[in-house]
Amino acid sequence: MPLPHAEPVASTPVADRALPPPDVVMLPGRWFLLLCVLVAGALALVGRSVALPTWLLAAEVLATILGLFLLGSFKYQVHKNALTYGMALVIVATFCGLATSSWHVEIAGRGWTAWTATHLLSFDGLDAIIHADTMLFILGLTFFVSVIAQTRLLEGITFALLRRNGGGIIPTIVSVTAVVAVASGVFDGVSMIGLTIRTLVIILLLGAAPIAEARYAVLVCTLVTTICGIWMAYGEPPNLIMRANLSPNLNDAFFLRYCAPAAVAAYFVVSRRLKKRLGNRRVDLDAMDVVDANAADVRFLQAMRHGEVLSPVGLVHDHAADLEGRADAVLVRLRAGESLGLALIREGVPEVTRKKLLGHFVTEDLADSLDRHYVLDQAGDHEGAMRAEHTVDKAIDTLAILRRNAQRMGALAVVPFVALLVLHGVNHRVPLFVASFAAFLAALPAIVTIPKMRALAMREAAREYAEYFFLFPLFLSITLLTEAAFFDELQTLVHAGIATLGYGHVAVLQFFGSTFLSAVLDNNVVADFASRALHDLDLDVLRLFAFAQIGGYALGGCWTHIGSAQSVVAFAFIRREIDDRYTPVAWIREITPVIVEILVVLTALIYLESFLL
Repeated sequence: MPLPHAEPVASTPVADRALPPPDVVMLPGRWFLLLCVLVAGALALVGRSVALPTWLLAAEVLATILGLFLLGSFKYQVHKNALTYGMALVIVATFCGLATSSWHVEIAGRGWTAWTATHLLSFDGLDAIIHADTMLFILGLTFFVSVIAQTRLLEGITFALLRRNGGGIIPTIVSVTAVVAVASGVFDGVSMIGLTIRTLVIILLLGAAPIAEARYAVLVCTLVTTICGIWMAYGEPPNLIMRANLSPNLNDAFFLRYCAPAAVAAYFVVSRRLKKRLGNRRVDLDAMDVVDANAADVRFLQAMRHGEVLSPVGLVHDHAADLEGRADAVLVRLRAGESLGLALIREGVPEVTRKKLLGHFVTEDLADSLDRHYVLDQAGDHEGAMRAEHTVDKAIDTLAILRRNAQRMGALAVVPFVALLVLHGVNHRVPLFVASFAAFLAALPAIVTIPKMRALAMREAAREYAEYFFLFPLFLSITLLTEAAFFDELQTLVHAGIATLGYGHVAVLQFFGSTFLSAVLDNNVVADFASRALHDLDLDVLRLFAFAQIGGYALGGCWTHIGSAQSVVAFAFIRREIDDRYTPVAWIREITPVIVEILVVLTALIYLESFLL
């Protein structure tokens, strides 16, 4: 007897889909590096006989930063590591050829050996040059959060809230984003967004939300993990960079006093927008598919058995060839809220192929039972479908015990993490990175006995941290500008602005400038060079300006698809899982209204702080 075949689900209207972006052409990075080597060699030769000007060094650093935007956003691109490491060779050659700098004076007086011992062979020296403590903290935190992520803690919390709210999407998403906003201030917003967007999109698809609403939820995740995460220094790399540059003036009390109110205000703007955009959608809990109802356990099982975690959309993308031309139609159904099994059946996918995909999505042992469940459910035999589901339920119940045990072990790792953060706050001689590495080592036993899951955690963490590699030569370049006294002129400009305009207007101008620059450049880099102009100020004024800049880094980092690491992750997710025709222009168009609203709110807060000052 042939299976009933449902009518096709309408696809997204053409007017709602942007034109496909042009194909990216990656220019060979080795040729760019070779060109930089030749230019650096030429500058080194010239610098031996003629003193090179400081403005040339500044121009090269500016060209590097602009190059990240221009050669990373359009059709012709150069890998950002090739760009920054190649340009670092040019910048170092120019610095060596300057007439003088503090390092030139030091080397002339103490010699190369003493300089090397002080700046390259000591932790304090490396921290001053490339923010070693901050970058090691992020490294440990990345691995720590990756381990915790494998226990599927956030998915478990989300679906528990969904059931508590009777299937209400808005109260569930508001609650989850509130948890994520708090966690992003401590556990790295970049790691948190990767967990959050997948969970929220699952809920929206269960509620049959249109593609536009799923996209908007991903944009909101960017805002929540970036702007709402500024309430503490540890969740955002720009915050850590600023704290290092302006130490000891930006302590935890500063972030709680200045940045926490801004994070709360931004969250209320975001939650109000969410409520207005998503309306009163609900998930029918009684009709929820067995796989969707146990999302946390299914993902735990995927990681344990296959060493990867897939969404139904990702699975179909990866196995499009097996679907023999039906992949697009299946994707339309998935994005309209249908379960994977029913979507495959309703598009006439052969039984062998269905079981292959279900086995890869969950486990081969349950593929037959799952497929039988979906076949009977499609045929209207709901009692038979429930009986076929029994085997799946037993396996998932057994697995849930293992997952909860792993979650408890992972949660205990928070104790040494918080304790060492407090110790660092009391005694700055204790490096910050010790806290994140201790947390990682304490959390690792939760999954260490599951080989494929352990390998997945290490692989995901390494891949995430690799996105920060391009920062090391940029930090070095900005340090060289500092040693060449370039930022002394910016400090003079800030003082002149205060004398002419007053504290409030200068703070707001810094906020606007940081927002714009962080939108077109990476906000970590902007934080490193902009904060160096805030020395030699009264403590209260310095903190006001630091607050203004931090708000700008966070807000601007969300405005474009390249402004922050969170934006990069979110944009890639939308292109892969939701809308493969989504463009950077569409991102800016959708997110600008909420960016403007938050900009107005933060501007008011900055003026209020300046008034209190």
